[in-house]
Amino acid sequence: MSRPGSSSPAGDVHLRDLRYFVAVADAASFTRAAEALFVSQPALSKQVRALETRLGVRLLDRGPAGLALTPEGEALLPHARRLLTDWAGVREEVRRAGSAPMLLVGLQTTVGRDLTRRLLAATRERDASMQVRLVSWSDASSGLADGSVDVAFVWLPVVAPDVEARVLLREPRWVAMASDHPLASRPEVTMADLADEAFVALPRSAGALREFWLATAERTSPARVATEADTAEGAIEAVASGTGVVLLAEGNARLLARPDVVCRPVPDLGPCELAVAWRRGDTRELVSAAVAALTGGSADE
Repeated sequence: MSRPGSSSPAGDVHLRDLRYFVAVADAASFTRAAEALFVSQPALSKQVRALETRLGVRLLDRGPAGLALTPEGEALLPHARRLLTDWAGVREEVRRAGSAPMLLVGLQTTVGRDLTRRLLAATRERDASMQVRLVSWSDASSGLADGSVDVAFVWLPVVAPDVEARVLLREPRWVAMASDHPLASRPEVTMADLADEAFVALPRSAGALREFWLATAERTSPARVATEADTAEGAIEAVASGTGVVLLAEGNARLLARPDVVCRPVPDLGPCELAVAWRRGDTRELVSAAVAALTGGSADE
């Protein structure tokens, strides 16, 4: 059996690498594991190979019959599971050890609309603090899946497993384009106008959300994708440079306004929905209070 990098391991093993390895071992498939983790298959394969290099052993046999654990992989799997479970417990214990509880809030775009202020007021009423974390669009769960946030503002659809969501508002979809774009002088733009336009897309790992913001369901032919962006700011920069156009919520069109970008309504598209999301079964008081502050109900209703 060949052993990649057997001369010396190249650094410490990261928990993310172990998480990816366990997902592949459980799914017996890079494709299914990538879908479950909301990452691209090439990125997942690269991380597993990096883990093998660090350990100096081969963990998986990739043969015609599919994936199978090597003896080294079989030996690592239970330890990897235990380390991931232990770390989750350690992280929660450390968080609780502080002088005051903290609500970690994930978001992928600026939300405004008085929503974060309402969350902050709810946490302060409980002598807690709040921290906002910007999460890449490549994480379809907005940080909920790996426990890095407690609640998140998400644009639907959310396809992450074990995540609950409650709609907060619905807004029309608009399109952003460079200020010198030929369509910029129009008061509104239709999907027929945009049919041949190059689009700035979310990463493929965003799944259904990528397709929603490309308006795939309303098209007669696939969208022409010029580039991908991991963040709203990156998307707007690409738009400003003339690389492509991008769909966005009406409220975000105002929040992200800048002189070199023009936003116009697309009246023949259905609305988009902004929701608050949390992990299914998470009934902690602070999480329930956060959901109630935004919706008038609790997370366990």
